[in-house]
Amino acid sequence: MTAQRRVVAEVLDGEHVHLTADEVHARAVAKLPEISRATVYNTLGELVSLGEVIEVTTDKRAKRYDPNAHRPHHHLVCAQCGSIRDVHPTGNPLADLPDSERFGFTVSDVEVTYRGICPNCTSA
Repeated sequence: MTAQRRVVAEVLDGEHVHLTADEVHARAVAKLPEISRATVYNTLGELVSLGEVIEVTTDKRAKRYDPNAHRPHHHLVCAQCGSIRDVHPTGNPLADLPDSERFGFTVSDVEVTYRGICPNCTSA
C-alpha cells in the first residue's frame, strides 16, 4: 500500500464518516502535505471499485465517501446541514417490497435514506 493510499484510508477511518473528496483531501494534506487532489480522487475511485468504500449521493450535494462498506446499513440525512449518520434498522427492506410492486424485476439491492433535522440544527 502506498503512503498516499494509506493516508486516504486513515482519513476515512471511523464510524459515521461521510466526507466529500475535498474534505478527504484537506485532511490528507494535514498528514501528508505532498498528496495531490488528483491522487485523492483517484484513490477514492479505486476504493469504490474495490468495494472498500461506498459512494453516497444525497440530494444535489457533493458525493460523499462512506468506509462502512461491509456492514449493510442505511443513511439518516439532516435536511438543513447535510450531516449523515449510518443507521441499522431491523427488518429486511428487500422482503418488505411485495411481489406486486416488483414489476417483474429481480431486486438485488435497496438503498433507504431517512431525512430529518439533526439535533444541532434543531437547537440553532
